[in-house]
Amino acid sequence: MHEDLERLIALQRLDSARHAAERRIAEEPERQRVFEARLEESRQKVMAAKEQLTDSQTARRAIEKDVAVHQGRLSKFREQAMAVKTNQEYHAIQHEIAFAQTEIKTLEDKILERMLESDDFTAAVKRAETTLASEQKAVDADRRALTTEIGELKMSLERIKQERADIVKGLTPSVLAIFELVAGRRNGIGIAEARDGICTICHVRLRPQVFNDVRRNNQIIQCDSCQRILYFVPAPAAEPAASPSSQ
Repeated sequence: MHEDLERLIALQRLDSARHAAERRIAEEPERQRVFEARLEESRQKVMAAKEQLTDSQTARRAIEKDVAVHQGRLSKFREQAMAVKTNQEYHAIQHEIAFAQTEIKTLEDKILERMLESDDFTAAVKRAETTLASEQKAVDADRRALTTEIGELKMSLERIKQERADIVKGLTPSVLAIFELVAGRRNGIGIAEARDGICTICHVRLRPQVFNDVRRNNQIIQCDSCQRILYFVPAPAAEPAASPSSQ
């Protein structure tokens, strides 16, 4: 194979690896935002559970105040019942006492409901807090993994930079110029394999004579369609059949 073609294939592999690493590094801020969004979702669930618990407790205290009001009225009516002088007044007081007792019973039932509700909300808060703690640990682990990955990618970029410089030194300047011009216009890919008479990148069929020339791998040939430099990968040689004497 033409030395420039061999170097270009190696150069393309390095450039593709570099582009992939750079894209991955560029994704870091978005990945960090995803981590934070995961935590924020869990925090919001904790806050919502706590708000439900607080609202329930506030409602219970309001009912308890109403109970205290009716108990005060009940005590007053009982005192008044001791001083009534007529049956009409006595029946009226007894009616008020019965009403206050009914209201107190109804409110006490509501207080019990709120207490049971608060127990449920307290359990929900604990579950949400446990989930948040678990999510925090998971995000911390993911962030550590991301930090390690980014560090490794940056080191790989340094290695790629050095390896690329070594390859570029051995390339014919005019060939390098063609490769970089085409790669700059074609999403970073300046070289393509030709297979079965077709450019495997743009999928345009090559002229038969062009494909035959590409198959020799002894010159720089560009695809008429996408302008990428073409190369050919020969089929692997078949293994020789075993002789009868070796069986």
